[in-house]
Amino acid sequence: MSTPPTVWQDIARKGLWQQNPGLVQLLGLCPVLAISNNVVNALALGLATTLVTALSSATVSSVRHWVPHDIRNPVFIMIIASLVTCVDLAMNAWLHELYLVLGIFIPLITTNCIVMARAEAFASRQPVREAAWDGAMMGLGLTGVLVALGALRELLGKGTLLAGADKLFGPVGQHLSLQLAGPDYQFLLMLLPPGAFLGLALLIAGKNALDARARQRQTAAANPAPLANTGTTP
Repeated sequence: MSTPPTVWQDIARKGLWQQNPGLVQLLGLCPVLAISNNVVNALALGLATTLVTALSSATVSSVRHWVPHDIRNPVFIMIIASLVTCVDLAMNAWLHELYLVLGIFIPLITTNCIVMARAEAFASRQPVREAAWDGAMMGLGLTGVLVALGALRELLGKGTLLAGADKLFGPVGQHLSLQLAGPDYQFLLMLLPPGAFLGLALLIAGKNALDARARQRQTAAANPAPLANTGTTP
């Protein structure tokens, strides 16, 4: 039986916005805060996490009927670790410069709370397609937060955007880098860990403000104001 389109939309809405792992659930904050000092690093780690989350969710869903309940967490961790190892080796082979920059944070995807949480809370209870879609949307939701935070910190900290894009996109990436401030400009606070906390706080505040405004519009639409009395008589 095919899944109704509304189910796919609901999963996407939750992963990208309503239950965003970086802004709502606040999972996996260690890589979010450590790697988000520029857009390229943030995008690379976000895409790697998305790939692992989607594939691990699909794999966990496909084997969930054969894994005893008592040992399912170790089995899930082994599945995730195997996929992370594949991603780690692939990045080392094809994106070596970026691999050296990201360092330990690629292997640490294995212990990322987002990956394990989706495997346990959703993939172990849902069909393969829905589990893979949920993993992809949660990963993309985290990627969006990483990229937004990386852009904010890079722009305010160094006055650049997409610096070092050739590490991710190859030679074409050399034309994507933007220098928006003088070569001597630097705002060190945004490049250090306190800047990561400040930037994430601004993103969370912005999301909460947008959600509050959306709720106000829904309330106003559900309870329209009564017509004013004009004082005229028929």
